[in-house]
Amino acid sequence: MARCLFASDPFLPLKLRKPDAMFEIQPMNANTYRQQTRRSTLIIALIFLALAMVLSTAAVALFGTPGGDNLRFNVGGVFVAVLAMAALMRKVFWRQAWMAPAVYSWQLKRSLMSVTNVMHHVTTAVEKGDPVAMKLLRFYHLGLNQMHQLDGNSSDHSQLIREMDQHMERMQALGIDTEQTRLDPAWLEAVKQASR
Repeated sequence: MARCLFASDPFLPLKLRKPDAMFEIQPMNANTYRQQTRRSTLIIALIFLALAMVLSTAAVALFGTPGGDNLRFNVGGVFVAVLAMAALMRKVFWRQAWMAPAVYSWQLKRSLMSVTNVMHHVTTAVEKGDPVAMKLLRFYHLGLNQMHQLDGNSSDHSQLIREMDQHMERMQALGIDTEQTRLDPAWLEAVKQASR
C-alpha cells in the first residue's frame, strides 16, 4: 500500500476543485512527492504508449494497405491516442489516489499563476499597506516556497526566503495573520478593484 503523501488524510476520493473555490496549501514530504509523481508519470506514459501502439496498429490493419504507405494511419492512431488520453485524464485518472500528488501540484501552480497574473496590482497594493494584498502576497510566498521544495529547485530559494521574512515581519507589525495557506479568489478581485 502506498504511503500517504499528505500530513492529513489523502484525497480519497479526489475531487476536482472549482475555479472559484479556495485552494489550500497542504504540508507534504518532498521526497515522497517526487517519488509518487515519477510513478504517476510513468503510469501515464506507459498507458499512452500502449494506446498509441494499439490504435496505430488497428488503424493500419483496418484502413491500410499491406506494403503501402501507412504513415497517415499510424499518425492518426497516435492522434486518437492523444485524444483518448486527454479524456482518460479528465474523466478517470484525475480522481485516482495515485494521481493526487500530480493533481495537487497542478492546482498549486495554477493558484500561483493566478496571483502572478495580478502581481503588479499586488505589489502596488502591498506598498500602500492593503491587508488583502499582504495576505495574497504571503500566500504566494508560501506556495512558491513549497513548489520550490517539492520540485527540488533551490536556485532562487535564498532570495525568496529573504523576501518572505521581510514581508512576514511587515505583516506582524501590522497585526495581520501570517498563516495564509488558503487562496481566496475574492482577494484577487479585491486587489484588482483596489488598483483601479
